[in-house]
Amino acid sequence: MPKMKLKTKKGVKKRFSFSKKNKVKRDHANKGHLKASKNAKRKRNLRKIAVVCKSETKIIKTLMPYN
Repeated sequence: MPKMKLKTKKGVKKRFSFSKKNKVKRDHANKGHLKASKNAKRKRNLRKIAVVCKSETKIIKTLMPYN
């Protein structure tokens, strides 16, 4: 009997991506609305890409098996 392929979780695929050194990248939260109450420095820092910590990286890699 042939092996079954693992499915990629589509929600994880949309939210995370991998760097060249196989680190997991993500966007910051809290940048969609209510921008008037946030100062310019905070909004500028929210634009940057964040890197996921090691413990969460293991979970994400199991949800995205072919990356």
